[in-house]
Amino acid sequence: MLAYMNELAWDKTIETGRAHYWSRSRQKLWLKGEESGHFQVVRETYLDCDLDTILLKVEQIGGAACHTGFQSCFYRRLEGAEVIVSEEPVFNPKEVYRK
Repeated sequence: MLAYMNELAWDKTIETGRAHYWSRSRQKLWLKGEESGHFQVVRETYLDCDLDTILLKVEQIGGAACHTGFQSCFYRRLEGAEVIVSEEPVFNPKEVYRK
């Protein structure tokens, strides 16, 4: 998945060993999995050459990273001009996110 971090999210991730992100739409810190139970336990952390991008290698608890129910947020593959869904959902988001 792709997500944003600010300094607070970075600090909480380092402190807890679980991925925290900054929600730009909600303007708040969120612990990945706080609603779904699909947490991300950080196993390795990499920084790019400009020190402005972070790559987390995580253990995905609960089987899915994507809020749409798929294991990955990148479940659509482009073949020519056609978009192909390349995997099956792991869960039904309507059952997990009951808001």
